[in-house]
Amino acid sequence: MNIKDYIRTIPDYPKPGIMFRDVTTLLGHARAFRTTVDMLVQPYAGTRIDKVAGIEARGFILAGAVAHQLSVGFVPVRKKGKLPWKTVGQAYDLEYGTDTIEVHEDAVARGENVLIVDDLIATGGTAEAAVKLVERVGGTVVGCSFIIDLPELGGAKKLERMGKKVLSLVHFEGH
Repeated sequence: MNIKDYIRTIPDYPKPGIMFRDVTTLLGHARAFRTTVDMLVQPYAGTRIDKVAGIEARGFILAGAVAHQLSVGFVPVRKKGKLPWKTVGQAYDLEYGTDTIEVHEDAVARGENVLIVDDLIATGGTAEAAVKLVERVGGTVVGCSFIIDLPELGGAKKLERMGKKVLSLVHFEGH
């Protein structure tokens, strides 16, 4: 099964010139979704993983399924102000300005191995912030997994320069 066949491309969304890669079509197809989760889990067979951190919002769906498959806990990485308890935040750069993501301060115990999961890696700003955030609360990031990589935007390379293992299931040229 080629999971790329189940990803819809929407031209000029959210603005002209952008080719939006929509994974909702993949998530809505039971076999494609299951295959995707299996492909995200398989490379970590035999690796100690204590938690899977999912980046808001589509990353929640994937990371929850991966955590279930690995029989480990799930950590939501959310935009600032969305979590109800004490949080730790990490700022990151946007095209125009900055934003912040947060986790609960007790979401990851010191020394726990964490796999970070999201649907897509583009420039890598959010993923880089998630890595830094997990490490700030005491976790060890054992890998970063994505369905889609947009390689010309350099996000995966940015994570690799940080010494992180990066897994992307499909690549799309152009964005």
